[in-house]
Amino acid sequence: MAVIGIESSAHTFGVGIVDNGKVVANAKAMYKIGSKGMIPREVAETHLNNAANVIQEAVQEAGITFKEIEGIGYTKGPGIGHCLHVGLLSAKTLAKKLNIPIVPVNHGIGHIEIAKKRAKLRDPLALYVSGGNSQILKKYGDRYKILGETFDIGIGNMLDSLARSLELYPAWGSTVEKTAENGRYIEMPYTVKGMDFSFTGLLTHASKMKGKHNDKDICFSVQETAYAMLTEATERALLLTNSKELCVCGGVAQSKRLKRMLKGMAEEHNIKFGYAEDTFNADNGAMIALVAEQMLAHGRKAKLQECGIEQRYRIDEVKLWKE
Repeated sequence: MAVIGIESSAHTFGVGIVDNGKVVANAKAMYKIGSKGMIPREVAETHLNNAANVIQEAVQEAGITFKEIEGIGYTKGPGIGHCLHVGLLSAKTLAKKLNIPIVPVNHGIGHIEIAKKRAKLRDPLALYVSGGNSQILKKYGDRYKILGETFDIGIGNMLDSLARSLELYPAWGSTVEKTAENGRYIEMPYTVKGMDFSFTGLLTHASKMKGKHNDKDICFSVQETAYAMLTEATERALLLTNSKELCVCGGVAQSKRLKRMLKGMAEEHNIKFGYAEDTFNADNGAMIALVAEQMLAHGRKAKLQECGIEQRYRIDEVKLWKE
């Protein structure tokens, strides 16, 4: 079954194609963040301008024709409303034109499922870390249960906000990680409560340090503190659930430092640790296609007129399939 997936929740317009679980195409076009972050209207306009070309690129990369596509999935949420609407419009247009079933997909579930697939994990605890989300999850039956999450903002948003505060370019988390190389640690606020955590206090404290300490030390200290918080909460969840596998997924899972910390912790407990390649941790259409294929195979399709978006679409609201 060749299924196409459209991802448009934030700065990436991604189109992936999956055929019987195998990724055969993963095309994308990205809005340039610059120094000011994302301006929703401008991001949506960029997606509109790129949509047709990215869809065509994916089909060509897969080596198939549009007539061979048997289903379509799109990101329902969570995400930026303007951007989600572009993906919805693109998906509905294709579904109607090709007369194929359509299924809405939760963005976070896409991240988790493709990480499981690429890392060859069967039943992992998942640490999902991205711009708008920071959650610890485990699948029970046909739903994911949230065991822990941020009290305020996602770690990706925190790192992006820090980059803007320090006037780094481009203003996002990967720039923070590069700046942090060979930095020295400065004591920072550390907030973990059980399996939940908070990042606003850390961000506020670090932003006030601008001009008092160099950017390298500030970035290093924030990164080490935030990742230690995530590692502690994840370790607690692993032991409480008696999980034998762990995956990290989402945009922030591209961080080499975070993966090293999690790997070290997992090895101490003899837990199998895995993650997807960076191209699949960054927002992408393949992860949406992968989940859509599974949902369609289990009868989880939607009526075209009922398809919409939900900016605060929570993972634990979604009925999936039993393994």
